[in-house]
Amino acid sequence: MAIKKVAVIGAGLMGTGITQVIAGAGFPVIWQDVSVQQLENGMDRIEKVLSKQVSKQKIDNNHKVKTLSNISITQELKAVSDVDLLIEAIPEDINLKQTIFSQVSKLVQPNCILVTNTSGLSITAIAAVTTCPQKVIGAHFFYPAPLMGLVEIIPGLATSKETVEEIGQFIKDIGKTPVHCYDYPGFIVNRLLIPLVNEAIFMVMEGNAPETVDAAMRLGANHPMGPIALADYVGLDTLLATMEGLYTGFKDPKYRPCPLLVKKVEAGHLGRKSGQGFYQYDTNGN
Repeated sequence: MAIKKVAVIGAGLMGTGITQVIAGAGFPVIWQDVSVQQLENGMDRIEKVLSKQVSKQKIDNNHKVKTLSNISITQELKAVSDVDLLIEAIPEDINLKQTIFSQVSKLVQPNCILVTNTSGLSITAIAAVTTCPQKVIGAHFFYPAPLMGLVEIIPGLATSKETVEEIGQFIKDIGKTPVHCYDYPGFIVNRLLIPLVNEAIFMVMEGNAPETVDAAMRLGANHPMGPIALADYVGLDTLLATMEGLYTGFKDPKYRPCPLLVKKVEAGHLGRKSGQGFYQYDTNGN
């Protein structure tokens, strides 16, 4: 099946980035969210990013105009009924995702592939509430989606071989590199990376300065960003949710969230997006 028309559900940061990537690759995108304000804000973000790329001569103005014209925004979920591929990019809550997938599986055409952009939730559990579990698959885009080259592809227990092949080719068509993973908590990247960041936070709790931990990993392991700075960048609430998912999924104490991480989230110190995490930030997140 040739994928010609795509829907993206969710106009948060991930949904915005994914929409930009797909529209920029030449695919018409139906972009759905219950909030018109969120959609309009998302369109503004995409326009600003593309304008900046034009000013830096990374793209020409025709590419910007074409990308924006490929995007149609809507509040109506039924607008996704005729797409070939639907990508859900709503918050990382399995109950919310199951509700959406149960609804859209009854709306879309029989051959439509249903994709969840999750960083670690069970694809099998999400697919189980649909009428077409063989067409459900995970595709974990990384933030920010326009800049990050990797997409983890995760089939569920019932996902068909054809669905895996089709989504893998689509990921290549939009200029990304697919890596196939098994349907276990955290997949590959987060299962390795997030516990490393969690351990770095344990070191801060034990008395090491965040700057010291970050400098050690940048200079000693050649990491482009230290783990504490990365925690603030990702969002400490997102980091905690991922650690809790690993801990719940594997029942292994090595995935226990650091108590300092829990306290930071309880205090609302979420990192760049809140202006304070392990570091202080201005209103622009710098």
